[in-house]
Amino acid sequence: MTKTMASFRHILTRFSRISPIAGHRSDRVLCRSYVKSLYEDAFTIDSAWTPVTADVSKSINGSIFTNQNVEFGSKRFYRGRVKGVIFDWGGTVVDCGVCAPILTFVELFKNEGVDINEDEARTISGSNRKANIAQILDREAVRQRWVTATGREPTSDDVQRMYDNFIPQVLSSLTKYSNVIEGVAEVVKQLKKQPFNLRIGSTTGYPKEVLKVLLNASSSQGFTPDASVCLGEVPEANPSPFMLWLCAIRLGLQPIESIVKVDDSVNGVAEGLLAGTWTVAIAKTSSYVGLNEHQLDELRAPELRARLQRAYDALSGSGAHYIIDTISDLPAVIDDINRRLTNGEKP
Repeated sequence: MTKTMASFRHILTRFSRISPIAGHRSDRVLCRSYVKSLYEDAFTIDSAWTPVTADVSKSINGSIFTNQNVEFGSKRFYRGRVKGVIFDWGGTVVDCGVCAPILTFVELFKNEGVDINEDEARTISGSNRKANIAQILDREAVRQRWVTATGREPTSDDVQRMYDNFIPQVLSSLTKYSNVIEGVAEVVKQLKKQPFNLRIGSTTGYPKEVLKVLLNASSSQGFTPDASVCLGEVPEANPSPFMLWLCAIRLGLQPIESIVKVDDSVNGVAEGLLAGTWTVAIAKTSSYVGLNEHQLDELRAPELRARLQRAYDALSGSGAHYIIDTISDLPAVIDDINRRLTNGEKP
């Protein structure tokens, strides 16, 4: 308090020596009176000062929080580059058209005496295969065929039995459907080098034993991720973001906006959006087109355009930041994301 008073006395003394019009004592008196008033007001405020308490933090009308001691806010944002890409497997890295699980579902139902077609098998959503079987059975046409073939409604025991048969059956088909999609190995090799220098991860709805087969097969074809996560390691399948988050931890990547999720499904895109990453959807090799590479090569242009449009329509509604035909377009997308990050944008 003494230091404050001394400071104001110094100001008062300086003002007493100043006159707007030389020789006019009244002006000096006016200045002294004005500064004296300031001094007294300041002294009164100073002497009335009390320590800050929690009472200064309050809600306005019960909804907006404010604190009178914090007049300005701040907003942090990441302006670095993309650090890593996390890929889905089927339809993105291997198994063009996502044929392995779909044809396995068709075979599983056939073993139960119920015929379903590929389109019915592709109506599934999410990567939980047990839930996928239940989704197919929920279709009215399939349920009626089941009742006709078995004489009863499908039960949870039926779903469990079919799921138990799914894993060995899909494992037997992976030799045929574990080919790395054209362009994947070359693009990933490019992304691992300068100027990208990215870490590469992968997630899958397949169980651990299937992932092991996929990793062995893809490694010999030029695709070896730095970290991988399967459904059995997290509480829920996509669109929940747990697999993506766990993969980011294993890759040692942060912040989350420095990661790009690449997927060929609506649920895979939703996983990336919920996790907080950038999302890139791949159309041509997706389940929405539903054709392997040999079939794509033989398809007539009008039919290919129609199938691609169906894929774009589905993926456009997913909220993906980018949709591309094939993985070959990914480096250009990464460049654009780096530009947007530099400008302060977030996913």
